Amino acid sequence: MQRLDQCQIVALPKISDPRGNLTFVEAGRHIPFDIQRVYYLYDVPGGAERGGHAHKALHQLIIAMSGSFDVHLDDGQRKKTVHLNRSYVGLYVCPYIWRELDNFSSGAVCMVLASNFYDEADYFRDYNQFLREIPQ
Repeated sequence: MQRLDQCQIVALPKISDPRGNLTFVEAGRHIPFDIQRVYYLYDVPGGAERGGHAHKALHQLIIAMSGSFDVHLDDGQRKKTVHLNRSYVGLYVCPYIWRELDNFSSGAVCMVLASNFYDEADYFRDYNQFLREIPQ
């Protein structure tokens, strides 16, 4: 199974208006999961990295709400990097994808929509363990 191919850019609706633009996300319509949790990263110091883990069951949509950053994806066989810099574009990340985020611009805000509540048992925090347990 090529999990990396499942990680796709999702174009979100953008309603342009002279008073300010509006974008929205609807579970089951724009993303293939119900949203159980929302979290965001901000005030990330220059040169810092975030992520450095994978999930067994969690689906996510990662959005650059402000500024920009890079998302490095790895399914154990292939790798790719996605640069996010628009609030109306998200990156869908499926389970069993190792992800690392870096290259945060000043003032960047990364919002993540997640399919499940926080559960530490769902995490792979060791890359070698992740490689050993990837389903074939």
